[in-house]
Amino acid sequence: MTEMSAITLWGLIVALGIGTFLIRYSFMGLLGGRALPEWVLRHLRYTSVAVFPALIAPLVLWPAATGGTPEPARLSAAAVTLVVGILTKNVVLSVALGGVTLYAVMALLG
Repeated sequence: MTEMSAITLWGLIVALGIGTFLIRYSFMGLLGGRALPEWVLRHLRYTSVAVFPALIAPLVLWPAATGGTPEPARLSAAAVTLVVGILTKNVVLSVALGGVTLYAVMALLG
């Protein structure tokens, strides 16, 4: 791998910082004081529902700890978390029981 100069590195950091600022400002700065249309608000309600599974699924299906191979402990913990979440609508309880399931299955298998 080739080394990059300090000027190139800092230039990249500054460019990424400016890009991040512009992305956030385009939404919050330009639209922050205005009322959004109802259809936009309706779609924004589903953002977390779409992002959370997208962050979790790779960690369950292709965990780096196992070299990308799914394992029963993570799959069962995800299943318990999903079922408890659907049945109780309680995030804390579902995450807690998923964690307990993860460590219990790991202890049983390992």
